[in-house]
Amino acid sequence: MLDQMPFTLTALREAYAAGARPADVIDEIFRRLGAVNDPGIFIHLCDREALRAQAEALGDYNPDMPLWGIPFAAKDNIDVAGIETTAGCPAYAYTPDADAFVIANLRASGALMIGKTNLDQFATGLVGVRTPYGAPLNAVDPDIVPGGSSCGSGVIVGHGIVTFSLGTDTAGSGRVPAALNNIVGLKPTLGALSASGVVPACRSIETVSIFALTVDDAYSAFAVARGFDVSDAYSKPLTHEALTAPAKTLRVGVPDNATIEFFADTVQHAAFDRDVALLKASGAEIEYIDFEPLYAIARMLYEGAWVAERYTVIEDLLKRDPEAIYPVTRQIITHAEGMSAADAFKGIYRLAELKRAAEPMLEGLDLLCVPTVPTFYTVADLEADPVTPNSNNGTYTNFVNLLDMCGIAVPTAPRNDGRPGSVTLLAGAGQDALVAAVARGFEVDCARNMGATAHLVPTPADLPEAASDQIELAVCGAHMTGLPLNWQLTDLGAAFVRKAQTTAAYKFYALAGGPPARPGLVRSDAPDAGPVTVEVWSMPRAAFGTFMAGIPAPLGIGTVSLSDGASVKGFICEASGLTGATDITALGDWRAYLAQGGAAA
Repeated sequence: MLDQMPFTLTALREAYAAGARPADVIDEIFRRLGAVNDPGIFIHLCDREALRAQAEALGDYNPDMPLWGIPFAAKDNIDVAGIETTAGCPAYAYTPDADAFVIANLRASGALMIGKTNLDQFATGLVGVRTPYGAPLNAVDPDIVPGGSSCGSGVIVGHGIVTFSLGTDTAGSGRVPAALNNIVGLKPTLGALSASGVVPACRSIETVSIFALTVDDAYSAFAVARGFDVSDAYSKPLTHEALTAPAKTLRVGVPDNATIEFFADTVQHAAFDRDVALLKASGAEIEYIDFEPLYAIARMLYEGAWVAERYTVIEDLLKRDPEAIYPVTRQIITHAEGMSAADAFKGIYRLAELKRAAEPMLEGLDLLCVPTVPTFYTVADLEADPVTPNSNNGTYTNFVNLLDMCGIAVPTAPRNDGRPGSVTLLAGAGQDALVAAVARGFEVDCARNMGATAHLVPTPADLPEAASDQIELAVCGAHMTGLPLNWQLTDLGAAFVRKAQTTAAYKFYALAGGPPARPGLVRSDAPDAGPVTVEVWSMPRAAFGTFMAGIPAPLGIGTVSLSDGASVKGFICEASGLTGATDITALGDWRAYLAQGGAAA
């Protein structure tokens, strides 16, 4: 049973209630690790038998412990008693006697710490390849960088091997790996999670972060890990709020066309436009704003005081053994050696001026919605240029911590080339529940797999399907992107979601008549039935009746079963319409039929 299920909180709790044991979950974790076979994920993986013993020591299932038997991993700049903390640098390593505050909270709730994950050394980077321990491979596509600096924490969750993991976030390290591995990345308000027992990068603005397969799982782990810590000077006694739907219409700011930046990635731009359209369809008021003031703030992160903060962490090591530090990391941090205290204060003053300039633009907005990353970079891109792609990855993340904002990166439907979609929702300090609640809406409206697993993201239990203002529609012919009837979808506000295939239970025909040439999809138990390529579009429910009114016989709208387990509305054909039709089931793709001259025929 365990080898067939996602390791979400809900699934594991149900398995434990039915008699599964945490020791069995440990065995399944090691089976999954063996199947993935990526030695770059962990810097320290705990001993299997020691973990089984810890799991057995939990005793009988206790649902009153919120994370009983739930496996998690932690970035290796967060202390775990008795395990070396390296911060990605062997020469820096030390063995702590006590757990970090957040680790202690999680373990007290019954969670099982599986291991310490790889990172961009000293949490300096957004790419995940600046490590002497060998970079982990992206869970979704090994050609793409895994994202940093919390690379191992993002990848392990992306593979569905643990339920959640801890990262840290200074410039986007808790969000970029989420986007690149198709998972959720929660970056809380500064001070909500204690930094006691965490090796800092920029202590004044960074926070522990959480990766998970779903918004609810991330927020549940956050609820346990948080708490006021008197020993952390930045800790705040913040009130924790339950996730509830916003009580008012939200005003959401997004980058305007003049300042939005995708570095020529038109596919990413289209995916973001699609996701903003979903927000608008849900009732949000979208305001397009000039992002240049925020970009100016972002540029401050690697200038002046904040680079000097990184320098303070490794100053002794730099003087003692500079070659022990990863070359790119050393190049970035030693920039502080040419700065003075006066330069640091000038940077602080400049940031205050930029914040003041941004205030009128942000006033009255409830949220910002931005692309989590502007584009995708490959490992080969970083080998050719280790700096520029990293800087570009921070386009929509670097300003956030300097403005004391909270945020959550949430996957959306895949782009039309199959790569993960993602947006980040941002709000002021203390608004963690608001951004998470809005992020849940994307889990209703955007069918997607969780990470690199084959499991579809579940609809949150208290958000029924009817709560969505969208309806998903599968099209398999002239309504597909770039074909003659696609305008009938786009004119009604429909947005492309993803490519998919039906189950192998359909016959596919080119119908007689036209133009335009039209296909017929018919459910069939015939031995020569097969899968058919479709596009899934999201249409406002209010427009669906208008769309259906224009569908001519013998076509109609029924329920189409997809190979990923989803069921969506889609075109079906009445048997009476097959007179004179050509059976093209073997092709299984309308574009393949057209490429063979089908339209002309």
